[in-house]
Amino acid sequence: MNAIEKEIRARLKQQGYKLTPQRKALLKLIAHSHEHLSPAEIHDKVKKDCPGIGLVTIYRTLGILTGLGVICEVNPEGSSRSYLLRRESKHHHHLVCSSCGAVVEFTTYALRELEQRLSQNTGFKIEDHLLEFVGRCPDCQQSASI
Repeated sequence: MNAIEKEIRARLKQQGYKLTPQRKALLKLIAHSHEHLSPAEIHDKVKKDCPGIGLVTIYRTLGILTGLGVICEVNPEGSSRSYLLRRESKHHHHLVCSSCGAVVEFTTYALRELEQRLSQNTGFKIEDHLLEFVGRCPDCQQSASI
């Protein structure tokens, strides 16, 4: 078990959540993954270690982890949701392909200025933001032009 997995377990316990074998298997996968995974992909991978796990448990646990800010959900309004461990030191944003669901992460510092201006102009105390651009990846653009 790595440090990230230990930290997530501690956070869940602190919030009163039980660490069932199913949750432990899902946490292990999320903590070691560096790619965006759909609930179906997570289910397929986790059931190798925990054959009795159901898709409902996957969705419920992903909802808990998203609510706690442990993972980030990409394309929450679309049909191809994917999840990735939120790494505190690396704030990032997403480019999401509307055709195939591919996700590309990017970082930028130009948003800090916009955040400050928005805060000054509106009186909001901005605590966080989520930025997602939706478009078509190069592969889907190329296949559409053929």
